[in-house]
Amino acid sequence: MANRVVVGAQWGDEGKAKIVDFLTDYADVVVRFQGGANAGHTVIVDGKKFVFHLIPAGIMHSDKVCVIGNGVVFEPQQFLNELDELAEQGMKFDKRLFISKRAILVMPYHKKLDLAREKSMGASKIGTTGRGIGPAYADKASRTAIRVMDLLNPVKFRERLREVVAEKNNMLVKLYGEVPYDADKLADETLALGEKLKPYIADTTAIVNKALKDKKRLLFEGAQGTILDIDHGSYPYVTSSNTVAAAACTGSGIGPTRIDEVIGVVKAYTTRVGNGPFPTEFDEEMGTRIRTVGGEFGATTGRPRRCGWFDAVLLRRAADLNGLTSLAITKMDVLDAVDIIKICVGYELDGVKMTEFPDSLEELERVKPVYEEMPGWMSETKDIKEYSKLPEKAKKYLKRLSDLVEVPTSIISVGPDRNQTILIANF
Repeated sequence: MANRVVVGAQWGDEGKAKIVDFLTDYADVVVRFQGGANAGHTVIVDGKKFVFHLIPAGIMHSDKVCVIGNGVVFEPQQFLNELDELAEQGMKFDKRLFISKRAILVMPYHKKLDLAREKSMGASKIGTTGRGIGPAYADKASRTAIRVMDLLNPVKFRERLREVVAEKNNMLVKLYGEVPYDADKLADETLALGEKLKPYIADTTAIVNKALKDKKRLLFEGAQGTILDIDHGSYPYVTSSNTVAAAACTGSGIGPTRIDEVIGVVKAYTTRVGNGPFPTEFDEEMGTRIRTVGGEFGATTGRPRRCGWFDAVLLRRAADLNGLTSLAITKMDVLDAVDIIKICVGYELDGVKMTEFPDSLEELERVKPVYEEMPGWMSETKDIKEYSKLPEKAKKYLKRLSDLVEVPTSIISVGPDRNQTILIANF
């Protein structure tokens, strides 16, 4: 009766949603535990594509319970848009989809502040999605945030919002020259959304812990990737939450002894979106080639992803930070026609070899990757259903990745659809 956490083990966009959707078959409850609508989670089932930003990827399984945990920053309109899209497909989610009362609301002023701040930073900008995630988490830390539960008390909500909007308007007008918000109008709009949300708002900590006591199997879904973690990532080019597996506990309200397995999702190569150092980044020609074959464009923004070779130094750090018990390796098929494949096995800084991922951004910007090369398998893998039938050179590549990280591989993805998945471990 394993309880599993699924995390991104690179810079995000590793294909976590597909793995969560696949593993939902082996779970009873799926819990999204951090991040916000800046994360686009794509699921493809029988050729139909669904992109989720807040709703857990497990929602595609009609008999499973899905929870948006307290660690998520919650955007009401985005959630309702996703509900509408699912309803159009005939999906039913009554009494099986819940939002934590304790989740922080992402408000329109958060988005405006996000965009204004990025614009003011010029060349030093972080490269956020502009969805207000950072400002919302900042309000949480400064104890000025508005929570989902506040929508259930309109009078208190209006009073609280007036106080907050006064502060935000001061920043927007005086610091960024933006148009201020009308607090009462914003309250009317938000409370109207709150009425639609009421059937889904719940004490999700109680729901999750009851499921544990009832011996249900839980699957925890993370967003972004390990090297975007606010504490352990390539700061300041990171997201605004803890993306590592430990956040599954704080972001859903369970104790750490409840976690049995941690699955790190990694691409067979590496990508990242936004600014910041990227040691194994391809040259322009190879980057364009892999980006085109792999469809490497952001699900939320459409931005082209930066692409590079597999980085084992980065993955070893991710394995330590998350306590990874296995790897789910995605996008193997994207490398089907690459004749020589490089793997970064170490870094070199000022002539000195490094085997550890540096804490210093300045050092990370200057390291040179140390590569080893392996021959590509030069044949299609997208229709292969069993590990034994993979090309021998593909199996050798997979084994090398696993050996370098010292974590076994449990799942291999050879295409975007749910059925293009090879299961190695016994779940």
